[in-house]
Amino acid sequence: MLAVVAIVLAAVACALAALALRRTTTRTGGEGVDALPEDVHGLRQEVAALKAESADSLRHLSVVRYDAFGDVGGHLSWSLAVLDDAGHGVVLTSIHGRSEARTYAKSISSWSCEQQLSPEEDEAIEHARP
Repeated sequence: MLAVVAIVLAAVACALAALALRRTTTRTGGEGVDALPEDVHGLRQEVAALKAESADSLRHLSVVRYDAFGDVGGHLSWSLAVLDDAGHGVVLTSIHGRSEARTYAKSISSWSCEQQLSPEEDEAIEHARP
C-alpha cells in the first residue's frame, strides 16, 4: 500500500517539476538566469509571481492509517489527501480486508466533497489544511 502512495506522490512531483520548468523557460524567454531582473523591485515581482503560481500546486498532504475491519489489524487501510491552497484536489482511500483491498478516489473542491466522506477521509483533509 505504501508503494502505491509513493508512486502517486512521485508522479505528482514529476508533473509539478515539469510544469515549473516549462513555466520558467517560458517566462525568461529561454534565456536562463541572465534574463532575470537585477533590481530589488523586479525581484519582488518575481517572488510574488512565484507565490501566485505555487498556490495551484498540490502541496498539502496528509495520510491517515487505520483498521477498516475489526478482524484485520496493522493499520493497513489508509486515506491520503492531496490538496492545493484553495482546498482543491483529491482524497485517495485504500480499504484493506482479509481477502482483498479496494481503492477509491474522491474529488475535493474548496475543502469539501460532493460524495459522502468517511471519518478517516475527513480527518485526512483536516490534517492537510494549512
